[in-house]
Amino acid sequence: MSEKTLVKEMAERTAAVSFTEINARRLGPIRRYFREHPRVMDAVVVLVFLATTLPNVVFAAQLPSGWWSLAPAAVAALALFFRRTNPLVVVALITLQEPVILLISEGRGSVGIAIFFALYTVAVKFPLRVAVWTLAGAAVISIVPMWFAMGDLLPDEAPFLIWVITAFVITWYVVAVGVGLTIRRERLHENELREWAERNAELASANERNRIAREMHDVVAHSLSVMIALSDGAAVVVKRDQDRAREVLTELSATGRTALADMRRVLGVLREGPDAAPLAPLPAGGSLAGLLEGFHAAGLPIRVQLSGPGLPEDAAFQMTIHRIVQESLTNVLRYAKAVTTVDVSIARLGNTVRVRVSDDGRGAMETVPSVGTGQGIAGMRERAAIYGGTVSCGPGPSGGWIVTAEVQIPVENRQETSA
Repeated sequence: MSEKTLVKEMAERTAAVSFTEINARRLGPIRRYFREHPRVMDAVVVLVFLATTLPNVVFAAQLPSGWWSLAPAAVAALALFFRRTNPLVVVALITLQEPVILLISEGRGSVGIAIFFALYTVAVKFPLRVAVWTLAGAAVISIVPMWFAMGDLLPDEAPFLIWVITAFVITWYVVAVGVGLTIRRERLHENELREWAERNAELASANERNRIAREMHDVVAHSLSVMIALSDGAAVVVKRDQDRAREVLTELSATGRTALADMRRVLGVLREGPDAAPLAPLPAGGSLAGLLEGFHAAGLPIRVQLSGPGLPEDAAFQMTIHRIVQESLTNVLRYAKAVTTVDVSIARLGNTVRVRVSDDGRGAMETVPSVGTGQGIAGMRERAAIYGGTVSCGPGPSGGWIVTAEVQIPVENRQETSA
């Protein structure tokens, strides 16, 4: 099973569980029980049919036809058990039992309740057009024989009773179809909501996967680049300055441990239970200074310029600035040659934070083969876009490479500026 398929199934399962819980509270305990145990509901339907039909059948058994009138009722009761799987066949079979039982019982027996349940099931399973045609066929097949069977039982002075019974039967059938159509519309709406929940869960999973991939790229790309630079530096100075080499190796070890901790934190969101890591980014805090110090130890001649108020106390926003600076300096460490100065400027003006990282190295990233995944610049732009910002990258007028990012401070943090 591919990773994409696995993530999709997990998203659908999560959405289905959430939707099922919400829908269960809406249905109530009784409807929820019968929804979860359909065969119990089928048994209740058969019992209701037998309870309303057997008294007339037993009374009709006193006629010369005897107990033969039980046969159509038994066939109808048995057919109701299969109404969910073959509703059209069941309604046809039960409807054909109606004229049989009417003729055998001389108009005293009926399977009208079974037809009601069968028509209801058809209306639930099929569109309106099919339900209406089924209703019309059931009405013709069951009502016409009723006229002949009951014609001799009613007094001559009350023929209107046949019309009253006919109207009652048709109304009964229409109610069955109407209730079924209502339930069908409700279930279709539930399916639409479930699909909507699945799509949203899948989108959330995809976004989280992208966030994890972006974090992993930033952690691995930065840490490995710094560690490689530190190890190269240690190899150069180890013979002539062992104390300096020891410091570089200490920094190398600290960078590796930090990278491992960051990777564990990022991958921790994939766990479930109390040990799972939070989905929100951890606050950057004072890590920006440590980040710049790490690059300086790796050999980058960094000059830092900060202006305006400090960054707002928003962990995600601080992480965005942190990652933009980190990716920019990582690219300088990877691609720039003969660098003498790397300028890092972070300025806050009103509700905008402007980040600029430039170097004076030879060559540009466009002309140097990439050693990464190619997602670094795209990741910076995605991060900035979350806060209505932009990122522009390109060679400088006098050589080197320039990265400029403008990010808007979130509305809920803007009161810090006015204060």
